[in-house]
Amino acid sequence: MNTDEHRLIKEIILELQDLDVNYGGIQALKQVNLTIQKGEVVTLLGANGAGKSTTLRAISKIVNPQSGAILYNGRNITRRQAHEVVEMGIAHSPEGRRVLAKQTVLDNLLLGAYIRSNQAEIKADIQQQFELFPRLAQRRHQLAGTLSGGEQQMLAIARALMSKPKLLLLDEPSLGLAPAIVLEIFSIIENLRGSGVTILLVEQNANLALQIADRGYVLEAGSITLTGIASDLIHDERVKKAYLG
Repeated sequence: MNTDEHRLIKEIILELQDLDVNYGGIQALKQVNLTIQKGEVVTLLGANGAGKSTTLRAISKIVNPQSGAILYNGRNITRRQAHEVVEMGIAHSPEGRRVLAKQTVLDNLLLGAYIRSNQAEIKADIQQQFELFPRLAQRRHQLAGTLSGGEQQMLAIARALMSKPKLLLLDEPSLGLAPAIVLEIFSIIENLRGSGVTILLVEQNANLALQIADRGYVLEAGSITLTGIASDLIHDERVKKAYLG
């Protein structure tokens, strides 16, 4: 193995190998292979029901695969529990935000740090989230259920970041949001990439996703049918016809 090959292997943070996931009698993922290098933004594209969210749920251990392997920093995490995966450095901001509606913004952020014990560091990181999301700072004592959709999305991302992840799974961060708020969310995602967080992004707005991503994968009926550099995919006729309008 030459030096370049060794460097490339060291940079891989996540690898899915022949991953199969079933929901009841339905095979949601079929032999999915995917790699993400440290510092990348990688996007998963596909129609509703293609298996995008299932892929994220399998990585974060919300669902268990029937076969195949999930490797994180070279370690097989396929049979790990969800809390163990968080402790290793993977955080999941789910579709639909799922903030705790009857808890305050601050309480939601504290929940995101449940695996941590250093109170001074937690306090400093809450302040960091308030700097990244100024709207949340203004509403720190407000119940999460009373926030706007965009503010709830910001809170969901900030809560995920409170576990200090190395890999952030973002599921449909722009869903149901006004265009101006979508642009704000994507600006924040770009800032996160600049801070060194690796991101796997599921996003209905394929055009925006490909603009900020390094690479992309296309899922169709649970199988990956196309992969490539984002700047190439955005000009690919198959992608343009199916996902870019």
